[in-house]
Amino acid sequence: MSILLVGGDRLGNIVKRLKENGFDDIEHISGRKTKARKIKIPDKTDLVLVLVDFVEHELTEMIKRQSRKCGVRIAFSKRSWAHMEGSIQENVREIMNAKRNCV
Repeated sequence: MSILLVGGDRLGNIVKRLKENGFDDIEHISGRKTKARKIKIPDKTDLVLVLVDFVEHELTEMIKRQSRKCGVRIAFSKRSWAHMEGSIQENVREIMNAKRNCV
């Protein structure tokens, strides 16, 4: 599975934890630079995770619009793994169910 993380300067152990939850393709955008507003969600992305305590409101709204347009799941969380874990696991289950139904 593929995930796009938006926000946060450094991810630390988050990458390891995401891999443990089945994400083998992990992309990260800090969201601090103005060019972040021009990002395009990659086609292969299964989930976009926005770390809300590290991005501005305008960027969050732009990502929400783009994820709806592309049909990509989006989740919002603080940078703490404790906050991310439940949302990620719920989305992983739904992504896996959707993939099984498509086969």
